[in-house]
Amino acid sequence: MLCANGIVAGYRRNAPVLDGVDVHIASGETVGLAGPSGCGKSTLARVLALLLPPWRGEVSLDGVAITRFRHAAPAAMRTRVGVVFQQPRLAVDPRFTLRQVIAEPVHAAGRNGAVDRTVTDLADRVGLTGDLLNRCGHEVSDGQLQRACLARALAPEPDYLVCDEMTAMVDASTTALLVQVVRSLISERGVGVLAISHDEELLDIWADRVIRLDASGS
Repeated sequence: MLCANGIVAGYRRNAPVLDGVDVHIASGETVGLAGPSGCGKSTLARVLALLLPPWRGEVSLDGVAITRFRHAAPAAMRTRVGVVFQQPRLAVDPRFTLRQVIAEPVHAAGRNGAVDRTVTDLADRVGLTGDLLNRCGHEVSDGQLQRACLARALAPEPDYLVCDEMTAMVDASTTALLVQVVRSLISERGVGVLAISHDEELLDIWADRVIRLDASGS
């Protein structure tokens, strides 16, 4: 279970974005997270993805408390939580081809011998054809780039996946594909998912339960 208990977090001291938030995500469960703009949904996503240390409170992964974040966190712990951000163009190196985007975490894990097959398998899973893999981000649509970002998040085979407004920048057909890919992971591997969205109708369909933050971040 991926848990956040009593989380207080933010970016400027004495101005917390989150104030005492609790979220628990079990294996095989999809938890929806909704709330108004500025309530701290993306901040919570960064905390749960081990990218932002909270000021107070605790994040734990299957009962083990997380004490180090970002690259200081042990790789074996860090790679268990994948994340897909809202804006794919801000989430990738613009010099990278889609193939390099997907391969990045595979190289980081030292699995160089498995790169080609892993990239091919993941690209096929998210509906990217071979010709697209050789294009850079500025040469593809937002939807195609977001598919590559989802494939990148799945490359380390995470146990939990944080989707921070994953479908906000894409059309309806890409939304349906991305959600279906995530659902298949839940069915196959019991991945636990936090799905953040302003689209509460989508969350009602996608999530097993929905948590709503208020404007004060609690």
